[in-house]
Amino acid sequence: MQPNITILFQESVALLKKLISTASFSREEATTATIIEQFFQNKQIPVQRFLNNVWVVNQYFDPAKPVLLLNSHHDTVKPNPAYTLDPFMALEKDGKLFGLGSNDAGGALVSLLAVFLHYYDHQHLPYNLLFAATAEEEISGKNGIEALLPHLPNIACGIVGEPTQMQMAIAERGLLVLDVTATGKPGHAARNEGENALYKAMKDIEWLSQYQFEKVSDLLGPVKMSVTVIETENKAHNVVPAQCKFVVDVRVNELYSFEEILTTIQKNISSTAVPRSLRIKSTSIPQDHPLVVAGIQIGRSYYGSPTTSDKALMPFLTLKMGPGDSARSHSADEFIYLNEIKEGIELYIALLDRFMKNQTV
Repeated sequence: MQPNITILFQESVALLKKLISTASFSREEATTATIIEQFFQNKQIPVQRFLNNVWVVNQYFDPAKPVLLLNSHHDTVKPNPAYTLDPFMALEKDGKLFGLGSNDAGGALVSLLAVFLHYYDHQHLPYNLLFAATAEEEISGKNGIEALLPHLPNIACGIVGEPTQMQMAIAERGLLVLDVTATGKPGHAARNEGENALYKAMKDIEWLSQYQFEKVSDLLGPVKMSVTVIETENKAHNVVPAQCKFVVDVRVNELYSFEEILTTIQKNISSTAVPRSLRIKSTSIPQDHPLVVAGIQIGRSYYGSPTTSDKALMPFLTLKMGPGDSARSHSADEFIYLNEIKEGIELYIALLDRFMKNQTV
């Protein structure tokens, strides 16, 4: 017997209130993982857990069929100082549910969970469904989805739940952070000695601020480079710095690999650039992918997302989509409209109904 939308919505809101009321900062999500685990246990649905990642599969899982992942995260950032409400109160007021993680990404998490319940005991689905509530998304940690994937069946494609106003984010910027070092020679400033590493850094920063990569994405626009930190090793006013370090934040569109970006930068600056990580790559899903086609058929639009998510860590095609508004993420007095959750459940089901139907035609 399938639970109706009203019941799914009520259960989703009740679960989200429990999650909001429980601190779940990145790397500290054990208690919310247990809450989600117990939710499935109470429904007699076999549930598995690895670290603080919890996952379930549909009742009639068939190893011969492809797997569709439904994923979102249950970790949060820490509340910023501008909060006027208790971030853990889970306050319902004027059609809104306030609380830390309500919008990013609690609403998407419980909506996808509701969709999984809707399909859980359906027989003869063309795809298996796997729901995973994962950890450490907010810090792109290695004990979240990246650690979980080796424990899961092979996945054909997925939906990543993040606040997108239930529109389809089909491309996502990559994040490349560079630690750059300019090297000179020390000397006494009064005697005009040495080779000033700061001046070398300034020349490189000027190039970084002016250079424009040729390929501009229709979805994500140009590659953007921003120098965000600079420092020298010495603090004395009369010593020419022998070393100057600065940090470059590079937001990469889907038309470039990180290797191409790095090669271009290093060819044009005298300083040495070292990437902190090559994990958070830009991603895209083709507009003719069945998930995107199904979304268009139910009236959803698509766009390129400037923000990153666990989508970057998945070696298969994914669609980022969920209730809530990215502009509210990490804001003071974070909230999600209750009707956004209900609409999210309805639209996810409509999307998967069309997706499944298209696979069987």
